[in-house]
Amino acid sequence: MSAVPPFLDHLVLATPDLAATVAEFARRTGVTPVPGGVHPGLGTRNHLVGLGGRSYLEILGPDPEQPEPAAPRPFGVERLTRPRTLTWAISPPDLDAAITTARERGYDPGPVHPMSRRTPDGAVLRWRLTDSGHAHPSGLVPFLIHWGESRHPTASGLPVTPLLEVSATVPDPEELRGPLAALDTGLTLTTGPVTLSFTVDTPSGPVTFG
Repeated sequence: MSAVPPFLDHLVLATPDLAATVAEFARRTGVTPVPGGVHPGLGTRNHLVGLGGRSYLEILGPDPEQPEPAAPRPFGVERLTRPRTLTWAISPPDLDAAITTARERGYDPGPVHPMSRRTPDGAVLRWRLTDSGHAHPSGLVPFLIHWGESRHPTASGLPVTPLLEVSATVPDPEELRGPLAALDTGLTLTTGPVTLSFTVDTPSGPVTFG
């Protein structure tokens, strides 16, 4: 099993306090995540840092400059009591074909939705992704994403902390191996409470976030 999952697009580190979590990440790694953009109508915004290649970390939290959204914020960030790596996304070469294949193998990634966000320079990025609310409740089975004609977030010159490993604990690892295989990806799994962790390389040595 590779230490980095195949087709990894990004990891989602959700937080109830975006500014504090960005500052803590910078303190621990020596690299400061940059503003990614806002999610209009959803009440969230993000900061990004590259993980090497076409993978990145999304630090997502409430946007105090947006009005209270009509529906709960993505990933329930307003209910979190601390930062947590909640889930991850893969970007297979062909999104629709990957969904069809996964369903044929017995795992349904869920319906596809269009989304967008505005970057600090005013550009609008648009993408399609599978419904994370339909995924495994642990968050350990990734949702799927396709960036279409939009530039990938890593193409904008993000600061980088090289990713060394992604791993998880879950009460029953065997429960997840089928869905992961259906998506042609994988994750290092051990037995324990539900936790998703990643380790990045820094000038001071490896640093792990959970």
